[in-house]
Amino acid sequence: MKVNDTDTELIVIGGSAGSLQVIMEMIKKLDDPLGFPILLVVHRKAHTTNILQTLLQQFSPVEVIEIEDKTDVRNNKIYIAPADYHLLFEDKKTMSLDSSEKMNYSRPSIDVTFRSAAEIYGENLIGILLSGANADGVEGLAYIKKNGGKVWIQDPETAEVNYMPKQAVEEIDYDLIINSGNLADYINRL
Repeated sequence: MKVNDTDTELIVIGGSAGSLQVIMEMIKKLDDPLGFPILLVVHRKAHTTNILQTLLQQFSPVEVIEIEDKTDVRNNKIYIAPADYHLLFEDKKTMSLDSSEKMNYSRPSIDVTFRSAAEIYGENLIGILLSGANADGVEGLAYIKKNGGKVWIQDPETAEVNYMPKQAVEEIDYDLIINSGNLADYINRL
């Protein structure tokens, strides 16, 4: 696959256990400006102090924003889905939050966000699944692919917890296998 063969309008990255290190490594190397937004859906505990935005902003050349209900989608931003809410897209301009039941034991659910993004962005979406201990994100990646989007998966051999990416590699017709060292390079080429 040629990395720059799409008019990327959004990148959605899902991860769980072991994904934070990959995300921090990526953020340090991103170009500024980006021609699109990046959305992070990371499993984390609901009732802990939220320092993720502050932590990531220290490494990021672009603004990092934790999403609130009805947050506008803008290029050159990194958005973080808040703990204990599913993240949905109303359209290409607005994100909303939902507190319905957990999916795959998770809220936010990567599958829920991947599916919602695929419905809105179609072939202009890239979904990336990183390290994690459950299968959340696999069905969502399949839906992204079905809707014409691109699917990137962390190499299970490089994942701290390989269950999630291993399930995706076995079940999905992916476009690219990435690792923490080359993820930013691929994104910067878009």
